[in-house]
Amino acid sequence: METQNLKESLLKTCRRLAEHGFVAATDGNVSARLPDGTILVTPSGRNKADLEIEELIIVGMDGRIVSGIGRPSTEFAMHSFIYGAKPDVRAVVHAHPPFATAFAAARIPLDSLVFPEVIAALGIIPLAEYATPSTSEVVSSIAPLAKDYDAIMLANHGVVTCGGSLDDAYNKMEKVEHTARIAYIVRQLGGAKELTREEIERLASVSEKSYGKKIDVDRLFR
Repeated sequence: METQNLKESLLKTCRRLAEHGFVAATDGNVSARLPDGTILVTPSGRNKADLEIEELIIVGMDGRIVSGIGRPSTEFAMHSFIYGAKPDVRAVVHAHPPFATAFAAARIPLDSLVFPEVIAALGIIPLAEYATPSTSEVVSSIAPLAKDYDAIMLANHGVVTCGGSLDDAYNKMEKVEHTARIAYIVRQLGGAKELTREEIERLASVSEKSYGKKIDVDRLFR
């Protein structure tokens, strides 16, 4: 029953990505970790808005197909690496949200300390070095960042997010795109004013007391 529920949740995530314009045509891929450690993943070459539950594929961490027909996403190695690096992660989402992908194509990370909600939820949103999609280069590019960040921009490629559930990973993708949209607008207004260390220390105190989320202030100012 849990596997069936997870399949339904994964399809819902795919539809949300398509409805919000975060993917186009056959772009993007989504996965979720099953209780036995295998991974439920979207197939390669399918429009996320049209996926059916029977098309989802279950694979081992090594990419070996356990059940399902067709080929798993060509970016599965990236998903597998994130699961291996972060045992608490239960879902991974890769998409091409327009504003965030535009920043990634311009090689501009979303690492300014401007938005309190983003700092509390994600810290900063770093940019991985360019890697040819669907190759082992992608894993190498995110390797220095995967353990410390739940949202990573992929140079000229898009964004990958991860979380404790499919909803969590999707919500982080939505937050990245919303942040990029605001950052774009702010640039038209002459640029944002970053928060000071004192302001972020106060934010960290409120975040931990009210939401149980710790902010590593020292890491933000390295």
